[in-house]
Amino acid sequence: MQNRSNQLMWNQLFRISKDRKISYQRQLREMIVSAILDDKLPLEIALPSSRELARHLGIARNTVVLAYQQLIDEGYLVSRERSGYFIDKTMLNGRVRVEPLKLDGDHEPPDWSRHIKFHPSRQRNIVKPVDWKDYPYPFLFGQLDPELFPVSDWRECCRQALSVSDIRDVTPDRIDVDDPLLIEQIQARILPRRGVWAARDEILITMGAQQALYILADLLIKKGSRVGIENPGYPDARNIFALKSPHVVPLEVDDNGVVPGDDLSSCELVYMTPSHQSPTTVTMPLQRREQILKQANENDFLVIEDDYESEINFVGDPTPALKSLDASERVIYVGSLSKTLAPGLRLGYMVASRELIEEARALRRLMVRHPPANNQRIVALFLSMGHHDSLIHRLSQTYKDRWQVMGEALNRYLPESSRIPSFGGTSYWVEGHAQLDTRKLKERARHDGILIESGDICFMQENPPQNFIRLGFSAISSAQIEPGIKKLARLIHEMN
Repeated sequence: MQNRSNQLMWNQLFRISKDRKISYQRQLREMIVSAILDDKLPLEIALPSSRELARHLGIARNTVVLAYQQLIDEGYLVSRERSGYFIDKTMLNGRVRVEPLKLDGDHEPPDWSRHIKFHPSRQRNIVKPVDWKDYPYPFLFGQLDPELFPVSDWRECCRQALSVSDIRDVTPDRIDVDDPLLIEQIQARILPRRGVWAARDEILITMGAQQALYILADLLIKKGSRVGIENPGYPDARNIFALKSPHVVPLEVDDNGVVPGDDLSSCELVYMTPSHQSPTTVTMPLQRREQILKQANENDFLVIEDDYESEINFVGDPTPALKSLDASERVIYVGSLSKTLAPGLRLGYMVASRELIEEARALRRLMVRHPPANNQRIVALFLSMGHHDSLIHRLSQTYKDRWQVMGEALNRYLPESSRIPSFGGTSYWVEGHAQLDTRKLKERARHDGILIESGDICFMQENPPQNFIRLGFSAISSAQIEPGIKKLARLIHEMN
């Protein structure tokens, strides 16, 4: 009876899936470790023999032997001669074993509405489906087509980062110091592409561009500060600045980017995206850049230049970064690897005067000390081996093709819509007819497998226009663009 009971337990705990993309040995190890740590295996009962478990799971006996041996080496199991494999009881030492508390009627949860001092969850934020890859037509901005990720090159860098010397480099607590190899590569490979030259102590690695913006908001904005931001503009930057000051000033955007004027002059700090304005994608010409820098000097304000997507340019030579034209250190340059390498990597950087970087480094230390050193090293190797430059070259060619395909499809199926001319980036900013409600369109389109972003989220005013759409093409293949636009156009015409 005891053997039958044990057999039922093994049947429940040990099941191999042939659909999972990991080895049987790893699956078996994970199952045994989980069962041990979750107290699902009795300490006094031997695990099945390697032959018995292999037969039960339908896998090679050697796979079970290797999994058992690894668990012995790691301290989860002990092997007793002529008795079998048992759980090593010392592995479970130091674990507190208590029953969950049962509160009586006198205990009440805290009134969180009184304790929470502000509510960032109530801000207007961009929301994207987590399962966007399952949709046939994901016209989403900021996501990457998995087929474009350089898997083999990335694996090569990961393997190299696992060398003994590299592991010893990245495992100690660096306190607030960044990987010197990554700083060197940003100096040599990233910034010169934009005409920017910086010393080591003028560069700080961040957890994506958003952390850079949050750090700068903490350092440079107080409650009474006037902060200028493009309208329409980047919602996350707007929300970050709004947490610090109620005086966030909308700045008009035309076909050349931010419009110089009195609103701009009235600000202490201005955020802009001159390479490809977010979300309209327009590129600020050189003359406008020089005009804004002149106005910054005359009116004593600082400029945060978010240079996202600067590498993706299809027509003509790229315009020099605002930072490269700045002789008075008023421009704070923020960059990210998210748009070219991978959004999930969460690695960005800022370039500014030594004095500001010193304070930003001290503040980052209080937040996260430093971004994960192993990620920094892998990216540094990726840059040093030329993989990033090669990737940018391939992405530019791919995105140019998709840009052309989408432009032709919009001309064919939505000729009545208007678009600001764009010559780079990864999206189109489309204005539909005045009565179009893109929020309703977004929901209807999703039911048809089409994911779009309604443009109202990018405007600051309480009653933003509802007839704008941002259509991204970084996450969708060229073959899917034309049929997706055709279906979307049909929905728009049905809503007329």
